[in-house]
Amino acid sequence: MIQDAASTPAAPLFLAVEGPDGSGKSTQAAALADALRARGASVVLTREPGGTDLGERIRSLVLDPAHAPIDARTEALLFAAARAAHAERAIRPALAAGSWVVSDRYVDSSIVYQGRGRGLGLEPIATLNDWATGSLLPDLTVVLDVAARTAEARRRTREQGAGHTADRMEQETANQHELLRSAFLERAAADPERYLVLDASRPTQELTDAVLERVWHA
Repeated sequence: MIQDAASTPAAPLFLAVEGPDGSGKSTQAAALADALRARGASVVLTREPGGTDLGERIRSLVLDPAHAPIDARTEALLFAAARAAHAERAIRPALAAGSWVVSDRYVDSSIVYQGRGRGLGLEPIATLNDWATGSLLPDLTVVLDVAARTAEARRRTREQGAGHTADRMEQETANQHELLRSAFLERAAADPERYLVLDASRPTQELTDAVLERVWHA
């Protein structure tokens, strides 16, 4: 349960950072984890797919361009398998130990990318992932909303950096930005108590401050 902004949270929360590729999720998730640690919180920063040894091995399979094409159902099941391990082996134990969890992507990514982007349907993918995670949902999901032009510029900059090659999902969904973006925004609009939509063009610190204002009052 999200705490009232007038009080310091008595218990750690599970936060997920979502958005289309190029929205700055990884940067924002790391900045948020650092800000929480600066306030004295124990924080586990994690990612999807991944977060566990098994999840990372699945990640290497499902995102490797060498394995393309992967049919949509197989892709959805692989992501769900990685997420099941993530929820059971990483997220639940961290929360039980008193740590906050900040995850770079979670269930919404599958619902949007496989449900809408791959055409498998939002409800079937939501049901699959509810079962895979034992109904574990974030206390707050931060959706970083970014225009297609900005996301494309960020992808180009990233790909020009040393050592980065676009993964299979990045390559296959680059032309679906507006479709994916609208799906994230629709999910946020349907449950505003559990989502926070932020303009990803804003400076990282401003975005971090907006999240902290929602979950933790200094």
